[in-house]
Amino acid sequence: MRGDKADAESLTRIPSARTIARLLTTSRDNLTKSETVTIAAIESGVPLLVTARDIIADFHLMVRRKAENQLASWIDRARDSLVSSFGHGVAKDIQAVRAAIVSPWSNGQTEGQITKLKLVKRQMYGRGKLDLLHARLIGAT
Repeated sequence: MRGDKADAESLTRIPSARTIARLLTTSRDNLTKSETVTIAAIESGVPLLVTARDIIADFHLMVRRKAENQLASWIDRARDSLVSSFGHGVAKDIQAVRAAIVSPWSNGQTEGQITKLKLVKRQMYGRGKLDLLHARLIGAT
C-alpha cells in the first residue's frame, strides 16, 4: 500500500522531540499503525536516533543486570553518538555511576514520597498551612 510506505515523505507533520522520544522508547506492540509508520520513517531518515536509542537501552540493561564491567565500553560508544553529553556526564562522575550499578541500595522510596508531597503542595497552591497539608497527606494515602 502506498499509505504504509515508511519514508520521510510520508510524514505530513513533523512530530515534536518529546513525541519522537516517546515513540522510540515505546514497545512496538503498543504502537498504532500510524505511529509504527512514523517511527519507520524516522528510523530510515535519521539512523543516528536508532543508535542513540540502542545505547540508552544498553545503559538500562547494564544497570538492571548490574554489569559494571561493561561501563567503560558503554562510555566509549556513548561519546560518539547523539547522547554524548550523557556519556560525558557518566564519565565525569564514573565512581558514583559505578556505585549506583553495584549497590543494592536505592533512594526510590524517598524520591517517591518527596514527589508526592510536592504534588500535593502544588495542588494546594499556597492555600494551606501545615495543618491542612498534614490533612491532605493523610487523606491522600
